[in-house]
Amino acid sequence: MAELTHNSNKAAHRAKLIRRTFPHIMLWIGIAIIVFPIYFIFSASSHTSAEILAAPMPLNIGPHLIENYRQALFEGTKNMGTPVLTMMKNSLIMALGISIGKIVVSLMAAFAIVYFKFPLRNFCFWTIFITLMLPVEVRIMPTYKVISDLGMLNTYAGLILPMIVSATAVFLFRQFFMSIPREIAEASQIDGATPMEFFSHILVPMTRTPVAAMFVIQFIYGWNQYLWPLLITTKPEFYTLLIGINRMMSGADVQIEWQIAMATTLLAMLPPVLVVVIMQKQFIAGMTETEK
Repeated sequence: MAELTHNSNKAAHRAKLIRRTFPHIMLWIGIAIIVFPIYFIFSASSHTSAEILAAPMPLNIGPHLIENYRQALFEGTKNMGTPVLTMMKNSLIMALGISIGKIVVSLMAAFAIVYFKFPLRNFCFWTIFITLMLPVEVRIMPTYKVISDLGMLNTYAGLILPMIVSATAVFLFRQFFMSIPREIAEASQIDGATPMEFFSHILVPMTRTPVAAMFVIQFIYGWNQYLWPLLITTKPEFYTLLIGINRMMSGADVQIEWQIAMATTLLAMLPPVLVVVIMQKQFIAGMTETEK
């Protein structure tokens, strides 16, 4: 009987150990699946193009790491000639312009919808919200026509302005504003604050964490834009990083410099990762806080 109990306890302990170990094994497998392609890109960016095209490609860190990244940052490839620093500047301007513009416009729109009573207020909100149901492909050609007629092709304004309206951000800020007690607005009116003073001195500071969360989301959205920059940029000095990577690998008569394309790809990953790492606490707080 004692031996049976011992075996039963041993089996239960083994089952408990398996239940505790299995999630960790799956976690490490998931990490390996995610990390290996990144390591592959990093390894390829340290070799020559001939070594990358060899079968099999070496997975060790090659001797040309600094040389390849210096060429990518300051010279670019032979078939394009635009350095990565220029394309990174364009992507950064576009991402910051889209994220900051969306936050400002969405805050003002949500403020007007929640705190001002005007005819068709709900109709205006749902008109904005229903744009979420329209695919980008439906809106992109009319938008291109407008930007072209305004002479904004190959400009930062053309890259940013069509992207700064966000129905998602308006909805989230509206919901946040509706959770703020109305007594706060009434108290500010009694104290003689104007609507814009109430907005800038009270609402905006209270909205710091949702703004931080929205900034992270919209920065990544702006940084990863491909279709719109592809349509309106024809001059290399306005190429974003994703367009540059596409151009690097589309040379017809020039041999593709894979090592430079791989280095550019890795550099394109860094800014979004840095933004998420730096603002992760504010991002998590902005996405999880419900009681204000």
